[in-house]
Amino acid sequence: MIAIINTGVANLRSVANAVERLDHAYELTTDAGVIEAADHVILPGVGHAQASMKSLQDLQLIQVIKQLKQPVLGICLGMQILYEFTEEGDIPCLGILPGRVSRIREYGLSLPHMGWNSLDWEQPTPLLKDLQPGCRVYFVHSFRAPMNAATRASCHYGETIPALVSQDNFFGTQFHPERSGAVGSLILRNFLTL
Repeated sequence: MIAIINTGVANLRSVANAVERLDHAYELTTDAGVIEAADHVILPGVGHAQASMKSLQDLQLIQVIKQLKQPVLGICLGMQILYEFTEEGDIPCLGILPGRVSRIREYGLSLPHMGWNSLDWEQPTPLLKDLQPGCRVYFVHSFRAPMNAATRASCHYGETIPALVSQDNFFGTQFHPERSGAVGSLILRNFLTL
């Protein structure tokens, strides 16, 4: 069973629909016991980091998430809050991945970074199995994680931006796999078969 954490500020329905299309059972939940017992956990994200972290704190899920041993996937904001700190609200986050999330520099480009962009491979990851560099995925974000040892794939939007990250059992996509057609569906399938 897949636990999709209901932070109250996320794009839950589209993530749930994507998991359902892959024929996996899921539960939208805030229950620590359900999350801890799940085979896989998804932390979706659309919204503001401060609201998301407050929701997780109010639900008493911060330590629960940090101690998970099964595969965990943070999507967009869900990926960003895996890091130590974000400039969005100037708040500490989960601290699972090292580094600070910062606002994307504009370089004359519009913000948010919204639309399709291609992926460049940085390091191997099972989430990119059966895909090729240059495949395109859908982004909507104004903040970016740091390029560091956790970066597995990147994109370019005025600067190089981490697009897919991982460390141990924690994975994150800055893009929205649930909105990225066949490529996103394959990335989700690869995650759910870990």
